[in-house]
Amino acid sequence: MFDTVLVANRGEIAVRVIRTLRELGVRSVAVFSDADAEARHVREADTAVRIGPAPASMSYLSVPALLDAARRTGAQAVHPGYGFLAENAGFARACAEAGLAFIGPPAQAISLMGDKIRAKETVAAAGVPVVPGSSGSGLTDAQLDTAAREIGTPVLLKPSAGGGGKGMRLVRDEALLADEIAAARREARASFGDDTLLVERWIDRPRHIEIQVLADAHGNVVHLGERECSLQRRHQKIIEEAPSVLLDEETRAAMGEAAVQAARSCGYVGAGTVEFIVPGNDPASYYFMEMNTRLQVEHPVTELITGLDLVEWQLRVAAGERLPYEQQDIKLTGHAIEARICAEDPFRGFLPSGGTVLALHEPQGNGVRTDSGLGTGGEVGSLYDPMLSKVIAYGPDRAAALRRLRAALADTVILGVPTNAGFLRRLLAHPAVVAGDLDTGLVEREVAGLVPEGVPEEVYAAAALLRQPSPANTSPMDGSGWVDPFSVASGWRLGGTPARTVRHFRLPGHDPVQVSLRSCPAGTELTFGHVGEGAQPPEPATGACGPLAPMPGGKETARLIELSPHHLTLELAGVTHTFTHAASPEGTWLGRDGDTWHVQDHDPVQASLAGASRSGADTLAAPMPGTVTVVKVAVGDEVVAGQSLLVVEAMKMEHVISAPHAGTVTELDVTAGATVAMDQILAVVTPAEAPGEDA
Repeated sequence: MFDTVLVANRGEIAVRVIRTLRELGVRSVAVFSDADAEARHVREADTAVRIGPAPASMSYLSVPALLDAARRTGAQAVHPGYGFLAENAGFARACAEAGLAFIGPPAQAISLMGDKIRAKETVAAAGVPVVPGSSGSGLTDAQLDTAAREIGTPVLLKPSAGGGGKGMRLVRDEALLADEIAAARREARASFGDDTLLVERWIDRPRHIEIQVLADAHGNVVHLGERECSLQRRHQKIIEEAPSVLLDEETRAAMGEAAVQAARSCGYVGAGTVEFIVPGNDPASYYFMEMNTRLQVEHPVTELITGLDLVEWQLRVAAGERLPYEQQDIKLTGHAIEARICAEDPFRGFLPSGGTVLALHEPQGNGVRTDSGLGTGGEVGSLYDPMLSKVIAYGPDRAAALRRLRAALADTVILGVPTNAGFLRRLLAHPAVVAGDLDTGLVEREVAGLVPEGVPEEVYAAAALLRQPSPANTSPMDGSGWVDPFSVASGWRLGGTPARTVRHFRLPGHDPVQVSLRSCPAGTELTFGHVGEGAQPPEPATGACGPLAPMPGGKETARLIELSPHHLTLELAGVTHTFTHAASPEGTWLGRDGDTWHVQDHDPVQASLAGASRSGADTLAAPMPGTVTVVKVAVGDEVVAGQSLLVVEAMKMEHVISAPHAGTVTELDVTAGATVAMDQILAVVTPAEAPGEDA
């Protein structure tokens, strides 16, 4: 076994690898960019080395910097994690030339399987079924267009050099082929440095099932069962489980053997994954898609049902050990499900998010495991992949694993950074997911019902209560439901009008809301209303405060039940809501069932409408923090409705900014390469005059 291993990655995977290195008594070396100087993986490693500035191209993707760090720290081996250089054959060769063991497959296997076109040809020759599609490498845009039309839509455009859904485009309309090919090339070039594309037939309602393989340098190859990865958004996996409810033992054995043959066909060594597309109505008809020549994000579910530490066996195989297992020795026990927690905001169309982690709770134990790179006070920026952590649950059967994972997601608190945790919890409760009736399009079809519209009023109620200088009725009521009015600092006075405070809130991505608070013996009451120009605060009921009841105009009323340093409980419309919360100078952060809201107090109303003069249908703002990669127009250009004007990229995701209507570009405030903040003004399109309209 090695004495020292350098982990050429960051975030949760670096922390994960370091954990196994510690258990094996192997010294770990972390690397970090300037953006990650205080990151968790840096703190947990035995040694850490700065490798460059924040951009990945100048740090985590710099082969010379990584090799120099290994040389300076006396590392004997390099673990690449996943992403960055994990599937870069040039990096594997450079490690070998520097006398370092690359903890992964040989460079030639990476190169062969990394080219999806050659990979399909190679495994097909070994008898593995493949998806019908284009043939040949280096196809031009015209050749791709022709191949797509010959195959017939729908088709899938895929980068030959990459994975993880980056650059993939599903095309159902032939008229959109040219634009989608251009976009796929841009994203592939940005993600992998190679814009070679291929086109494949799209199988409607497919299931995505992958087989974990493990091979040593002595010719031994076994598979460790399958993982179901059909729950995806934008071709990105978000929920994975093992085993799959779709496969029977006969199909499992056949797919496993096909995966073993695929691994043998390229001389594979180490842990790898062979991915198959499977028609949901005919699981015996499976097709090879690609081979991932690295550890997968979802490897923990396989570890939990097999009892094997895959990182440990990556290390042992790289050190020259033989696998002590025959295929019949591999037993699958129980069920495991994983959810990927990402820095993205479901309320803003799942656009990348960011911020400071103000409070953090990640569940562990009792059948739950969290792999994470987060730490309280850490910054989540837009430079790297949006995945923050993974929550994995294990149970004796699928139903038990689902229950544990939903509970674990509800117990997960990442305050300060909007995440998809609440969305994932709702997804896991969807009837089709509970029944195991999955396909890769399920999430996109059901997404609208899984993201609540607007912000629940109880969030505003909780925000208003938390922002009071001295919230009334901060202790539970006694059994009679009555509180001594002289014991609370509410401003209430005998025979007088109930004290009232009006507060204004603007949550990211939502219209401003004003909340009116009244304090009286019956408790703290609140009413809500959206703020418009010239809006007046909702009027309180006249006279003394009576029993809790809806306010005039049908407005809802809420009552504070309890407020402690970390919890707030209120009643709204007969339902009790409990929140966790943490205060910061920037505002109050609220969490409920895995969902997170940022509340910033604004007073007076005009403060919450700041910038309104430049907002509206004519103004185009950045939907997320990121970098402007493409600018297609200039001031004075005439544009049509829906025309693509700019492209903003963040966390390896592109977002096209289109013209809201026909008109003229009258302002353009950015250039290609500019870094922008969320909601920053990018351009203004002044609408064209209607025919016959006076000048």
